Amino acid sequence: MTQQVPSTEPELTGVRNFRDVGGLPTTDGRQVRHGRLFRSGHLANATSADSAFLSSLGLHTVFDFRNAADLKLDGADVELAGVRNVNIPLTDPADGAEFWLMVRDGDLDQLRSLLADGKAAARMTDSYRAIITDRTAEHSRVLHALAEDSVPALMHCAAGKDRAGLSIAVSLLAVGVEREAIEADYLKSNEPRRRYPIRRSDNSPAAMSAEVMELLSPLFDARSEYLAAAFETIEKTWGSTDRYLSAGLGLTPETRERLRARLLS
Repeated sequence: MTQQVPSTEPELTGVRNFRDVGGLPTTDGRQVRHGRLFRSGHLANATSADSAFLSSLGLHTVFDFRNAADLKLDGADVELAGVRNVNIPLTDPADGAEFWLMVRDGDLDQLRSLLADGKAAARMTDSYRAIITDRTAEHSRVLHALAEDSVPALMHCAAGKDRAGLSIAVSLLAVGVEREAIEADYLKSNEPRRRYPIRRSDNSPAAMSAEVMELLSPLFDARSEYLAAAFETIEKTWGSTDRYLSAGLGLTPETRERLRARLLS
């Protein structure tokens, strides 16, 4: 495919949280090449103009980290001609089903019981830790695919914040991007135009009150402490990032070098 990288980030109508992670610096003075690795929310609501733009990127693969429940809620991605779509769920449909039903339908007292006093943020931190420890096979599959033939690639989940955010972070760690730069890119998901809308069955003023929004916000924020928990889990479980990449994800030095060749300038 012919790759046509835009000079500025577009305002996509039906796809939230889109960006190119090109330009991020590595610890050895290199940087991620523009037009190699993209991230976003799901593509189910992409307009024809959005699809035309995405098609212009020369994508080889779209990695979709949503599970079956997400797909049922939002729908399948739009088809992009000549682009391979790979679905690799990073959470199971049953995980937290009752919890998310309460988020959508619960009244204020129920939400207070479920989310107040730091419980919402703790749940997010726990989920980040679990994805790191429990989804090594999935992340290994993604990184080996990137090393072989899958770039340019777009990674997304539902909001493009958590599952895609972690997968992008792991990919960037593998090629030596500075952790501060990884965090800065991750936090961009908080920008108002990027944020995934909070969904409630009842959109009345009471159901969407300031207190309700405050209770729900930890679930819809990208927070430094969430990503820090993932990094800490890597260190605690494997001892170092290099050991995580080699023993946890099965990346050989040769595979990491191929990744760097494909993703860095």
